[in-house]
Amino acid sequence: MSLFSILTNRNFAGLFAANTILGAAFPIQLVLGGLAGLMLSPDPAFATLPSSVQTLAAMLAAAPFSLLMQRVGRTAGFALGGVLTALGGIAAIEALSSGTFALLCAAHFLMGAGWASFQYFRFAAGEVVGKQWRPVAISLMLSSLLIAAIVGPQVFIAAKDALYPIPFVGAYAAVSVIGVIGLVPLAFVRMPAVKAVTSATRRTRLGMLAALRRPAIKRAVGIAAVAQGIMVFLMIPTPIAMVSCGFGDAEASDVIRWHIVAMFAPSFFTGFLIKRFGAETIATVGLATIIASAIGAALGITAMHFYGALIVLGIGWNFAFIAATTMLDAAVTSEERAVVQGINDTLVALVSTVSAFSAGFAFAYFGWTVLALMSAGLVAVALVAPVLLRLRSAY
Repeated sequence: MSLFSILTNRNFAGLFAANTILGAAFPIQLVLGGLAGLMLSPDPAFATLPSSVQTLAAMLAAAPFSLLMQRVGRTAGFALGGVLTALGGIAAIEALSSGTFALLCAAHFLMGAGWASFQYFRFAAGEVVGKQWRPVAISLMLSSLLIAAIVGPQVFIAAKDALYPIPFVGAYAAVSVIGVIGLVPLAFVRMPAVKAVTSATRRTRLGMLAALRRPAIKRAVGIAAVAQGIMVFLMIPTPIAMVSCGFGDAEASDVIRWHIVAMFAPSFFTGFLIKRFGAETIATVGLATIIASAIGAALGITAMHFYGALIVLGIGWNFAFIAATTMLDAAVTSEERAVVQGINDTLVALVSTVSAFSAGFAFAYFGWTVLALMSAGLVAVALVAPVLLRLRSAY
């Protein structure tokens, strides 16, 4: 198999198109979670609660979606995610219309559950190509979200006041439409046949948990969790921090847009870097880049600082997360895949949830600079700790 054969693979193309469309809802939800939350929350400290609830839903739904896809197939799982996204957008419209903060949080819970299913597009990409090209397929699949990163914020800007006089209702309506349209390409995807789930398979699932003790799997899960957690910790409060510094909604949305561009643009070549230098090396480079972004964020509150820090953060996340995904894919067997991938995404979402909840409070009580320095310190500890443990075991 060659790069050309991957790009012309009907199943890969269908997955790529679906991920691109459904992924366009992600940057809209990111901006809306903070701004709509700030509008309805009873206290500014709870402004990021809708976004936090969204990451909580992703955590709770990750493992069930993995097991569901093992039973009924990837395509059905992705379709369910699109439906949940559409329903979440509709619920958010009602929340804004009635001024109900709790309903807004529930709406983001539905959207978060839908987003959990979309995380498996990267694994599905590796399942429709040859083993040698899996790092490239995984990387290219994430690159599809580059288009979403460009389109999503523009949709937010165009739609947020479309249903005047209630702010942001139009943007949530756009999220619902995206959830429905994203189902269309899935009709053309034919994934490998799903193996029947037998009673013996169910009995061995607990036994498969032992795979999590393997160093390669622990390392992969740890890197993905740290990269995702710190990215969320810095990203979610960014729109609120910018508005607090005097920037407008459109500028905050634009920073998020370029952050998401930076998250996925490197995907065109990250897979090739992994093939050339190895996943461990690229993961280390990614974590070091995240530290640099956090330090940059702490140095100032100008537009240049916000843009620069969030762009560098996106690049670091891309390297670390794709490398960790590749490491996990290489470390599990086909029998372990559903259980281990589900647990991996659950743990990653758990860290994201804690980060999302704590980010709002950290920003409200300590400010942007302290939040950024905390981020740099946490990644530095995660980067150095394994080295110190290896040195300790050597003696």
